[in-house]
Amino acid sequence: MKSYNAVALAIILGYGLACMVAAPGAIGPWRGLAVGAAYFLACWFLAGVYLADVLHLGVAHRALDFKPWFIKAVTIVNNLFGIYVGPTDWVNRHRLHHKHSDHEGDPNKLADDGFWRTLYLCVFPYRCKENTATDPICRSWTFRATSHWLFVAPSQIFNFALLSYLVGSWTFAAVMWVGMRIFALWVNMIQNYWTHTRAFGYRRYEDERDNAMNIGDWLPVTATFSACLQNNHHHYPNLLRLSHSDSEYDFGLLTIKAMKALGLVAATPKGAMIPADVSLSRLGL
Repeated sequence: MKSYNAVALAIILGYGLACMVAAPGAIGPWRGLAVGAAYFLACWFLAGVYLADVLHLGVAHRALDFKPWFIKAVTIVNNLFGIYVGPTDWVNRHRLHHKHSDHEGDPNKLADDGFWRTLYLCVFPYRCKENTATDPICRSWTFRATSHWLFVAPSQIFNFALLSYLVGSWTFAAVMWVGMRIFALWVNMIQNYWTHTRAFGYRRYEDERDNAMNIGDWLPVTATFSACLQNNHHHYPNLLRLSHSDSEYDFGLLTIKAMKALGLVAATPKGAMIPADVSLSRLGL
């Protein structure tokens, strides 16, 4: 089994067992597992839509045109009830990551940074030396409020207190709250370490300017909303889909298609343009 899959399965298994052990007596272990699974899936899906679809393809790369109210609503809901990620800081770091990928100026990881250094950088990234997040949405009150340091601590205290109240146990809530964030750290490591280290995955494009790799396994692709197809994405960052072949599994595209059916998003002209060397028969949106 590949190391990144083994780590993910260990986290998921440990999370499930911890939920069963920590569940209050009134709930019991099996209902505790069900509650933990529901919380896990809700946080994962909300964070995936917020980060991978809205902030990433919608704001950072302008490949998708989301309804402004939807961008703001997802930003508030995720950062109040889910795993906090400052929207403006994230957009800026991601754009700098593409501009300086694996080189000086990349806030995520330099080429020589190993596993433990990259793990540290997931929590304390390199300092950004430029501000590229100057879009109108980044100047909106929603982005400015949720990016402010005064929002971070109160929102997470409220987040944890609400979870504790709903499940009736501080201990059970702590197991779910911390466990979910450990899994989120693994998701971050997939994108920053495993798909930016040439010992893992495969390369469709032999770009020498970065170490971006594709990891096409079902679990990482689903967990990251297809963001682990990094070699594809770095080669054409403005294409709205990260799979570059009809045979590549693309969970992120499935979620975008669902939101398009609901009228929440449309492709931008550059996002819908399929380059000549991309072996897709159609856009699929």
